[in-house]
Amino acid sequence: MNKTKNDIKAKGKMPVLAICYDFDKTLSPNDMQAQGYIQSIGYENTDDFWQKSNELAKKNDMDQNLAYMYQMKKEAEGALLFTKKTLIEQGSKVSLFPGVEGWFSRVNEYGKSKGIKVEHYIISSGLKEMIEGTKIADEFERIYASSFYFNKRGVAEWPAQVVNYTNKTQFLFRIEKGVLDVNDPSVNDYFKEEEKRIPFRNIVYIGDSDTDIPCMKLVNSLGGHSIGVYDPTIKEKAKVYKMMREGRIKYFAEADYNEGTEIDKLIKMIIDKTLANERLETFHNKNQEENDKVSNDNNKEEINKNALIIELMNSFSFANTHIILKKISLFTTWTDEQKEKLCEIAINNSQVRLILKDDDVRSFFDALLEGFESTTENVTKVKSEIG
Repeated sequence: MNKTKNDIKAKGKMPVLAICYDFDKTLSPNDMQAQGYIQSIGYENTDDFWQKSNELAKKNDMDQNLAYMYQMKKEAEGALLFTKKTLIEQGSKVSLFPGVEGWFSRVNEYGKSKGIKVEHYIISSGLKEMIEGTKIADEFERIYASSFYFNKRGVAEWPAQVVNYTNKTQFLFRIEKGVLDVNDPSVNDYFKEEEKRIPFRNIVYIGDSDTDIPCMKLVNSLGGHSIGVYDPTIKEKAKVYKMMREGRIKYFAEADYNEGTEIDKLIKMIIDKTLANERLETFHNKNQEENDKVSNDNNKEEINKNALIIELMNSFSFANTHIILKKISLFTTWTDEQKEKLCEIAINNSQVRLILKDDDVRSFFDALLEGFESTTENVTKVKSEIG
């Protein structure tokens, strides 16, 4: 399958902060289906629809999201044409919390002023087609949500994707690695930490309830930021208190996205922290690279020294022995084990022993054994022979 540039995002020079949102009761005050669609198929009380859907799931060991999607399609029969167009139109009726419409451009601009690119993602058990009908659909890099397969006439026939509270987490890994296509298996490939497009420390997850807990917990545990929100008109905080007690979230705030509100200030502080973190990470990486280079150079030096020791041990001509010792003398640091080995060769290899008093050989062993207090037989003999 060919991938477009929008399916796989490469890591750029500018750090990226990903803000991931649940939708229902996070950006919108109510379930999207309960803001027109459920009423259009004959329900006066939307709770009756959800009760019926949940009973269907329970009786049939069925995923609750599959159950509500089935119920939506089934009960549309005779009431309305269940098409993609219908769902998008229903999505256009979905209301949003205060300030949501202006939120994205304002946050993006603040991020840009700090040298941080801000991207927005939806990870929702709601319907992708309905979210695509909202006023804010174009604000998101990707909308990960449950969706239908539609035939050539645009009529829904079968679920295409089902997003529930446990499989939501896969999309965080896609965002982390830049592998955005839901069918791309390379999300399972190994990525070095520095290769990850958006490390978890730069991921924010905003949600409102228990269905968001796996994502919140994952983001929290890997150094990111999880935020619980609650309805600003009701101000009921029981859910966020519970999530805070259980360590699911780091912060909570009203779902009022206007400028100057708690969540507005909080996100701006997270952007500021992201800038500081990335600067520290850059400094760390620079130090790590320098350290790795020194370690690699040291390793190469040890490999070269040990190779010359072997060459010296196997040398059977005076000329070759002088050449090898000339190369060996270029190194100034030796381990005690290497010094012992060189002395052993000097005594046991006649081609070395016979030239120990030559100026270049004597000079090398004098420097090698200076301050070396070993009293082994070979070391003692070399010291005696070079005088």
